[in-house]
Amino acid sequence: MTNRERLLAIMAGRSPDRIPWIPRLRIWYEARRRRGTLPARYKGWSLREIERDLGLGTPARDGRVFRTELHNVEIQIKERENGTRTNYITPVGTVTTLLRRSEVLEEGGIVGGREVEHMIKGLEDYPVAEYIIQHTEIIPTYEEYLAYEEEIGEDGVPIVSAGPDPMYRFLQGLVGYNNAFFHLHDYPDRVFHLLDLLKEQAMQIQQVILDSPAKLILHGAHFDSQTTPPYLFEEHMLPYFQPFAEHLHERGKVLACHADADTSLLLDLIVKAGFDMAECFVTAPMVPVTLEQARAAFGEQVIIWGGIPSVMLCDPVGEQEFESFMMDLFRIVAPGDAFILGVADNVMAEAKPERIERVSELVQEYGEYPIQMG
Repeated sequence: MTNRERLLAIMAGRSPDRIPWIPRLRIWYEARRRRGTLPARYKGWSLREIERDLGLGTPARDGRVFRTELHNVEIQIKERENGTRTNYITPVGTVTTLLRRSEVLEEGGIVGGREVEHMIKGLEDYPVAEYIIQHTEIIPTYEEYLAYEEEIGEDGVPIVSAGPDPMYRFLQGLVGYNNAFFHLHDYPDRVFHLLDLLKEQAMQIQQVILDSPAKLILHGAHFDSQTTPPYLFEEHMLPYFQPFAEHLHERGKVLACHADADTSLLLDLIVKAGFDMAECFVTAPMVPVTLEQARAAFGEQVIIWGGIPSVMLCDPVGEQEFESFMMDLFRIVAPGDAFILGVADNVMAEAKPERIERVSELVQEYGEYPIQMG
């Protein structure tokens, strides 16, 4: 089977010939390319060429079935030495954001920066943000997706992002965690009106996705036991995701969440929400949940894509500890249903190339379905 065939089989609830091994290598690749520390044999190679040489599938995270276009909003961008200030000028007022860049992170392969000033800072910013939401057009890009799917070929299945759910967009994107919970307490009517508009926009996006040729949909990210605790998830996220999951399943599509945070208190809710996959699923020692606990909670209802915490590929983890961890992993996931081997969240710049190669060897040795570990 090809990696595409393996993924499609797992997504359909069938068994592959062996577990797929599909980590995210982009950060590792970009950092080492910038630093000139790629292994000698990979000098001048593309990321896809390296993935194929190592026997990996590609995570194919750049699938897109829609784009957005703002109307009647003037955007002014001002570049600073280490950041970008963006002004959104509308007939009802102006809001600003500030994106901060880090040379250290960029050298380490982590590009794009982080928003340190959010669009909504106080009550006066809500009408402007609402205007921007209401004047954002959702435009299908199905041909772009099909071209990307053809480019990926048998190396994987494109993941299409639906963007953040309304509550997460409010918490992390529009207001920021530092202030969002204060706003929920102090201005509940204002916040819920904003959330209603975000849900209306989300319904438009959902319909475009439902009508699209995409099969694997990523919607829901960074669920964390502290920043999206169970009470918040149950009240705001559960009733949002459940009907969307049902509609996706009616169309033969798969719903994934990006599970690179502490999900220790949310495992049952992820199942209840209707998610079919927890992508980039991170486990101990990086968060207080083990792969064994997740398998017990998810069963075969939720596919786990992950299993190897990124720290296991780096110092100070020794070779014996690494080998022991991998043997335990194969034992836990046996016989191999509903599982895609990956590194959560990314293979980082410090990861040893020989460890990545060693995982490929172990998958060849122990990953054939059904996995049997004595």
